[in-house]
Amino acid sequence: MEIKIVDSTKDVSCDVLIVNKFEGELTSNPLVNKYAPDTFKGKPGEIFLIHTRNEFPSTYVLAVGFGDEQKLDNNVIRESIVKAVKKCLELKANSIAFDIDTNSAFGIPTLMATSIVNYHFDKYKTKKEHRISEVYISNVTNDIKIAEYVSEAMKLARNLANEPAAFATPSKLAEIAQGFEGLETTVYEEEQIREMGMGAYLAVAQGSAQPPKFIHMKYSCENPKKRIAIIGKGLCFDSGGLDIKPAASMLNMKDDMSGAACVLGIMKVLNKIQPNIEVHGIIAACENMPSGNSYKPGDIVTAKNGKTIEVDNTDAEGRLTLADALCYACELGVDEVIDIATLTGACMVALGSAASGIMGNNDEFVKDIVKTGEYTGEKFWQLPMWQEYRDNMNSDVADMKNTGTRYGGASAAGMFLKEFVTDNVKWAHLDVAGTAFLDKPQKGFSKGATGVGVRTLLSYIISY
Repeated sequence: MEIKIVDSTKDVSCDVLIVNKFEGELTSNPLVNKYAPDTFKGKPGEIFLIHTRNEFPSTYVLAVGFGDEQKLDNNVIRESIVKAVKKCLELKANSIAFDIDTNSAFGIPTLMATSIVNYHFDKYKTKKEHRISEVYISNVTNDIKIAEYVSEAMKLARNLANEPAAFATPSKLAEIAQGFEGLETTVYEEEQIREMGMGAYLAVAQGSAQPPKFIHMKYSCENPKKRIAIIGKGLCFDSGGLDIKPAASMLNMKDDMSGAACVLGIMKVLNKIQPNIEVHGIIAACENMPSGNSYKPGDIVTAKNGKTIEVDNTDAEGRLTLADALCYACELGVDEVIDIATLTGACMVALGSAASGIMGNNDEFVKDIVKTGEYTGEKFWQLPMWQEYRDNMNSDVADMKNTGTRYGGASAAGMFLKEFVTDNVKWAHLDVAGTAFLDKPQKGFSKGATGVGVRTLLSYIISY
């Protein structure tokens, strides 16, 4: 999708010209004002389509409601544009133009919505999905380049999480990371990982024929305002290990590296955006597979910080890989650590696909991320971190078990991870198990990977 910035979109020759309508007001387009029925009020997401019959350079004009102008925000713009772009795809439009008449900054939410709807993962289909190829926009009051970079990051994240596990192996993720420009990237091999004392991570990896890859990408700048690390869960396939999943639950476990895909998408574009903070992207990539070499229930593993863990369930593997990654991140001298992971089914049960869970060791830090998510259109709901959840993971033979009771699993997982974060580092944990991969289309997203976290974390990084 090529974005073209022009002085005025009214005279652009294209398939569909999209204009906005506020409730109780006229639009910028005389054809819409003349022919739109009284029933078209301009409520958010309401649309009216008219063929121009050569009275305008565009073939169609599509008016989309933005609702009450006094209540306009990014989410209203984004969700309304989603409806409009869906209609353009139904019309098989190749080129569209936006004539948006508002005092609000509209460029980023408009282009993000267009990019989200225009995405299809059809790499392995012989018949490709229709896509909009050209987008014209004018009267821009914010940075369109940012929207392009965020779209690029989301596309990579969605593509990687949609790829089959045979493609998106730990080695492939490492190869992709090493190809990013402007970053200092190190990939640690199995023996180096062992020397660093990452016994929890290696235990998960040992059942697979695919070797683990610990990936550390670093974006640097002069006099950074702060230093942060973002960690993505990198389970390239999760069978459950010896505590194997049912077949139906295993089908989409290619998406268990959605956190890693998010981190890769973000790191890819940082050198283009040039934020004024230092960013470390970290992925402990591996597979969790059943074999004669697999780790077993009852095994005791030792994490990088020396804490011992009794393996209560081999399907609670993501937190073991994250434990060592968190230890590593805290040793980098960063101010903040954010991990993003498809971690618990419990979070899916609690929040569904409408919101991701979030928790951490600093309420102000957590609230900053929640607020950023509200701005970008990604919802996060803070879950409690109480001692009772940690007590449920007490072990008779080790410092802790890797699971607790049947209930409160998302918070228990957060309390487990907290054991591997040093007190001097602000930390937030994003559980995106319910939002990373959709089993049906939702709010402009097609079925499959969503690239969740990219918009929020990039916006958070850019804000500094």
